[in-house]
Amino acid sequence: MITSFSQPFTSSINRAFKSDIPSPIRQQFTVTFQYDVYFTEQLFHPNNSLLADMIAADGQQGARQLVVIVDDGLLPHHPHLLRQIEQYSQKYPNLLKLKAAPIVIPGGETAKNEPALIKYLQNQMNRTGLCRHSYVVAIGGGAVLDLVGYVAATTHRGIRLIRVPTTVLAQNDSGVGVKNGVNTFGKKNFLGTFAPPYAVLNDFSFLTTLDDRDWRGGVAEAVKVALIKDANFFEAIEEQAEAIANRNMAPMQQVIYRCAQLHMAHIARQGDPFEMGSSRPLDFGHWAAHRLESLTDYHLRHGEAVAIGIALDCTYSYLSQLLSKTDWERICHTLKTLGFALYVPELSTHLDRDDHPDSLFAGLKEFQEHLGGELTLMLLQEIGTGLEVHHVNLDRYREAIAILKTLSLTSSGN
Repeated sequence: MITSFSQPFTSSINRAFKSDIPSPIRQQFTVTFQYDVYFTEQLFHPNNSLLADMIAADGQQGARQLVVIVDDGLLPHHPHLLRQIEQYSQKYPNLLKLKAAPIVIPGGETAKNEPALIKYLQNQMNRTGLCRHSYVVAIGGGAVLDLVGYVAATTHRGIRLIRVPTTVLAQNDSGVGVKNGVNTFGKKNFLGTFAPPYAVLNDFSFLTTLDDRDWRGGVAEAVKVALIKDANFFEAIEEQAEAIANRNMAPMQQVIYRCAQLHMAHIARQGDPFEMGSSRPLDFGHWAAHRLESLTDYHLRHGEAVAIGIALDCTYSYLSQLLSKTDWERICHTLKTLGFALYVPELSTHLDRDDHPDSLFAGLKEFQEHLGGELTLMLLQEIGTGLEVHHVNLDRYREAIAILKTLSLTSSGN
């Protein structure tokens, strides 16, 4: 039997309950995060005590338990790395204890696209019996760091993560921040966490064996942060672009250091380290970059996609009369000198249908969904100064894509 109550009766019930319900309890607290980014060479040489000293500073007694996870892309170039890691732990037995032999996993974006890898690493964390005071050391490129960071952050609600970035992109950007994530549902970083690392150890010696694509790839993020935050930094990259493209280590080290410094300063001082709002200046050029990675089935690497995304948004800024022609030309010239392409055919796919699943413009909706709130894109007002907008003109973006296509054909001599 169903009993129905009249409106006056239910209203009196609500009033009676309300009078007996206490006021809300408001909870507010502040959590301080601190971590250091170190710069070194030959991190696992027995006489380089940086890792051991850094862990010893945590104040614990006895040997700290470690699990080390290694990007398999390193092994052809560093065939003795796994043995070096084991020998390093043997050198400092009072501080470090490997709970298992180093775990090797696939590198590149494959690491973030394979759900079975998450399950595998979670099983390894369980099997080795790590606790929340243990350490997970992730050695590899940004994708491996993202994956391992996600696993570490969700195991015991957070095991201490030490990142050892081995690419330019990871050393100056993704490896020094507070984000972790994996791809799913065809979307970049759909699953992820905000979890600051315990420390970041940048070993420059890993950079010497990078192929040319990975060498220059991370410089795109340096160009990005320079364009929106530091005109002098962009000028330095512009002046050294040819030397960087020719694999000169000295200017590359300077670029990595300044880029990491600017990224960390933004995270600490801009008031939104865990991205609660819709503004994300450091994702300048990224709405298109993330989409292009997916459209090319990740054959286009992240830094390469970011370079195209920067060129696209700078061209749009120029067409919107925000950015001067001179500055726009300087940016495009610098990106090309560094070795980046400014156009791929996937830019032009289904541009007449912005709702098509294979259209670049579908990336705008995904970007907004990922950030939450209203659409917020960073454009460029001048070199060193960004400008956030909430609405864009798709026809103008189509024109910008056409310009980049023409520039590409011109530079290739066709």
